[in-house]
Amino acid sequence: MSSTIGDRIKMTIYGESHGPSIGVVLDGLPAGVALDLEAIGREMKRRAPGQNKLATPRKETDSFTIESGFFEGRTTGMALCVRIENHNAHSRDYSLLKDVMRPGHGDYPGFIKFHGANDYRGGGSFSGRLTAPLVFAGAVAKQLLSREGILVAAHVAEIAGIKDRPFRAVGESRETLEALQADYIPLLDSTVREPMQDAITKARAEKDSVGGCIECMAVGIPAGLGEPYFDSVESKLSHALFSVPAVKGVAFGDGFALAGMKGSEANDPMALKQDKVVCTTNHNGGILGGITNGMPVLFRVVIKPTPSIGKLQHTVNVRTHEETTLEVTGRHDPCVVPRAVPVIEAVTAWTLLDLLFLMKRG
Repeated sequence: MSSTIGDRIKMTIYGESHGPSIGVVLDGLPAGVALDLEAIGREMKRRAPGQNKLATPRKETDSFTIESGFFEGRTTGMALCVRIENHNAHSRDYSLLKDVMRPGHGDYPGFIKFHGANDYRGGGSFSGRLTAPLVFAGAVAKQLLSREGILVAAHVAEIAGIKDRPFRAVGESRETLEALQADYIPLLDSTVREPMQDAITKARAEKDSVGGCIECMAVGIPAGLGEPYFDSVESKLSHALFSVPAVKGVAFGDGFALAGMKGSEANDPMALKQDKVVCTTNHNGGILGGITNGMPVLFRVVIKPTPSIGKLQHTVNVRTHEETTLEVTGRHDPCVVPRAVPVIEAVTAWTLLDLLFLMKRG
């Protein structure tokens, strides 16, 4: 199993959903960096479960303990090791799932891959619980990026077919982007909040779930970031984004809409603004040739509906080799999209920081 990502800086996550703890080790951070732990705590709370009726009722504070690499308010240069305890696991809810595979979940491929030795409780290492360490790493990365004038923010672009207005591709104000991080369902058009909430509530009542899209923007990105061919900005970001559970698609800039455009429509005209090269449009999401061009980096990700649902589903029992049916019990999000927003921001920030360190080294 690969649990480490990064080049100049490395992130390693560990743990399972119902184990004693989960956590992360961050290697390669420079020494002497002051970290705002309260700000990190606020980021962790954005993702934490059990905050309202739209999320899983599992109660986890996601409070963290820094075990090494941090002394008197600053990084020491040693690996930053962070532990997040699990407190509210109900493992008995998963006893049946040792043998009966949940449709749409990683249960069956994980059972085959690890010869039945994987921890099946709460999804084990396949659980969204493992995104908490990602948010910690991203919160650290955000603080380092802010010193370079870089800001990463995201909003819920769509839930159950109900759409928020998209980001203005050439950029949003920092005030607008920062304000998004104060809401559980961060939106640019608040009029769609209630319909989205109603769709989630209805799915829960029907023992079902809904998915959606998240749109993410990074502003203040310098031109020249990226290491083509195989470490292009799209390659690195896609690698990290597809590592987040439930992500099933990534599209940069206008994405699949580019297929229906002419070159004259898809190209981003260039101009000078106070001796700085800028583009007047941003159809390509701030990336050309795998390298940033100085425009905001912009992309969308698709988040699939939560696979653990209470509806009756057809499946198999891998112990008895019989077909059977399953109604999943336990505590699950009827929609993971809102809680995934800080996760998408986090892996984006961490990846951009790694690329920034690579560029500075070069």
